[in-house]
Amino acid sequence: MSRNVTFRPATKNDARHLAHLVNFAGEGIPYYFWQKNAESGQDPWDIGKNRAEREEGSFSYRHTIVAEIDGELAGCLVTYVLPEDPEPIDYDEMPPIFVPIQELEDSAPSTQYVSVLAAYPQYRNLGVGSGLLKIAEKEGDGRAMSIIVSDGNPNARRLYERVGYVAERDQKMVKEDWKGEGKNWILMIKA
Repeated sequence: MSRNVTFRPATKNDARHLAHLVNFAGEGIPYYFWQKNAESGQDPWDIGKNRAEREEGSFSYRHTIVAEIDGELAGCLVTYVLPEDPEPIDYDEMPPIFVPIQELEDSAPSTQYVSVLAAYPQYRNLGVGSGLLKIAEKEGDGRAMSIIVSDGNPNARRLYERVGYVAERDQKMVKEDWKGEGKNWILMIKA
């Protein structure tokens, strides 16, 4: 049976879904930090939902495209251009778990960066990811594309390779007490 995949800009009403999807894309790191920052009795998912409802910031519904299958939210995309000259970062002030990811981002200036690409498990292998990557390329308007993937996520890496991304460099993960899969983050570029 063929499933109808459609795409639209996200709305604030999608925020709870966006929190779950950004957590998939982030290999569980978002929830790990929401949990650390939750006040007593606060649901960490509410922190993610509140972040998705923001009007500004890279993780905001305003910068997100969602995919729907048969009217159900199936996946999402957040993409934007990385700066030509990244601002200096005091890595001593950044949580160590983010340092290797930031270093990889900084090594891909002026690319159209796919920050979040995720689909709910039941909607994988139905064209959601490849459809969202096509949208990212349109938004990139001819720029080189970049994405970061865990070496512990071979399915995502195969998707990126299938559509033309090539591994450029990697950085060893810093795990702290996060229990994610993989040992390295891999920067992939599509010229």
